[in-house]
Amino acid sequence: MVLAAVGQLCSTANITSNLAQCQVLIQKAAAAGAKVLFLPEASDYIASSPEQSYSLAKSRECADFVSALQKDAERQNLHINVGIHEIASDTRLKNSLIWIDNKGAITQNYQKIHLFDVDIKDGPTLKESANVQPGQQIPKPFDTPIGRVGLSICFDLRFPEISLALRRQNAEVITYPSAFTVPTGKAHWESLLRARAIETQSYVIAAAQAGPHNEKRRSYGHSIIVNPWGEVVAKLGDEHQEPQIATADVDLDLVAKIRREMPLLRRNDLYPEF
Repeated sequence: MVLAAVGQLCSTANITSNLAQCQVLIQKAAAAGAKVLFLPEASDYIASSPEQSYSLAKSRECADFVSALQKDAERQNLHINVGIHEIASDTRLKNSLIWIDNKGAITQNYQKIHLFDVDIKDGPTLKESANVQPGQQIPKPFDTPIGRVGLSICFDLRFPEISLALRRQNAEVITYPSAFTVPTGKAHWESLLRARAIETQSYVIAAAQAGPHNEKRRSYGHSIIVNPWGEVVAKLGDEHQEPQIATADVDLDLVAKIRREMPLLRRNDLYPEF
């Protein structure tokens, strides 16, 4: 078994402050003996407007954010999975999830494919597609100290097709770094994460933003690790006073046992594989 840490913070438009929060989480994860730290979607910043978001993505501070995490990963001998923004074009960004290995190298990069376009009654109206370019591929799961990891982000959680595609390629851990709204978080966050774990017989690790990012936006929190039987093995609340971690052992023997004892034999002769 290998210890994984899931982090929780409240990013704002201040990249320097957000980096400091991430570095607190790195220190806590290393002190706990974790081999991998999972950080939320948009850990580098959460802006109050599309214009501000694009400006921040082009800033030197944004590049320095990633460079600093690479150095910390090597210094602490820690793998780091973190959500960031990248430039896609003159008008659009990428909502990206990168994997930094314990040597400080970026070895994986996933671009969010399902974008969050909603108008919530008594809540925020968000149209991610207005300034974010959707990804066009699902990267293959890759080997890590905690097993084969498949990457996805936040709103991808509502589409079981992506997690099933990763499972078919033998993913053992699936990520959902997020900045869930409070209304949707209360309604569906834990239920969906447990469902994805049960149907893929995989660990699900979801690092969450928590608290008020600005006057327009607040995130639900409740970072969580779910085992392949659907049991919650680590969980945080909605607190945002300081960055926090929760830890759990990832037991690949448990993954193998569940898949062996409850084989999911799909009837692809009756319905297409998706």
